Amino acid sequence: MNRMAGKSTALTACIITFNEADRIGACIEALRFCDEIVVVDSHSSDDTRAIAARLGARVIERDWPGYRSQKQFATDAASHDWVLCVDADERVTPALRAEIESLRAGGFAGASGWTIPRLTDYFGRFLRHGNAWPDRQIRLYDRRTARWVGYEVHEKIAVSGAVVALSGPLEHFAYRSFDDHLARMDRYAALMATEMYRAGRRCGVLPVLSNPAWRLFRGLIIKGGLLDGWRGLLFHIVEAGYVRRKYLRLWALSRSGGK
Repeated sequence: MNRMAGKSTALTACIITFNEADRIGACIEALRFCDEIVVVDSHSSDDTRAIAARLGARVIERDWPGYRSQKQFATDAASHDWVLCVDADERVTPALRAEIESLRAGGFAGASGWTIPRLTDYFGRFLRHGNAWPDRQIRLYDRRTARWVGYEVHEKIAVSGAVVALSGPLEHFAYRSFDDHLARMDRYAALMATEMYRAGRRCGVLPVLSNPAWRLFRGLIIKGGLLDGWRGLLFHIVEAGYVRRKYLRLWALSRSGGK
């Protein structure tokens, strides 16, 4: 870990994990420039915790409450107020590291949070168009002015203060296989529909039909997803299927009274 930064500008990297033994090592290695790495693990049955501890991370084992709550817990557990939140399937690139180190040298002046673009790997190539890019998210922030908000899935950071865009990307190795992609989208659809229903959202049949079509058209045509070739086409078809399943589940919950 980097011990050269002053305490006021020290940086903690936070990662939440579950069965990430095949990916956590590369994630942590790319975070060596941080002053602390905190891994919050929800009872992995593989070697995730052992690998993380061996690489110098502070490991906390905790029951799984949902993505938003777990990331907030990790943020609160950090020893420093400046936090870089990454997922185990993400890698900080050299360009992003250089930007973050430059900001830290200047005391993280000028903003309370920074958005970071993500490059998603899909069948061996990064998607550079469509809904997958730039997929900007606030990942670097002053926790004194930030909270994780929204649903427990597709969570996001809300920052009180200026937010600035960084240009260096995170590399995102989201899917271990095509089956993993399909299974994950189905799981997210079920979680999101339940969360939306509990939050008072209801829908008729129209969103089930129109929202997936719009997501597909926006990604492939308006945002140029077709420029990624067959990978872009396949990715956006699966994504549209996720939207369809999400609203289909919400429609069913709305009609059945939550059953």
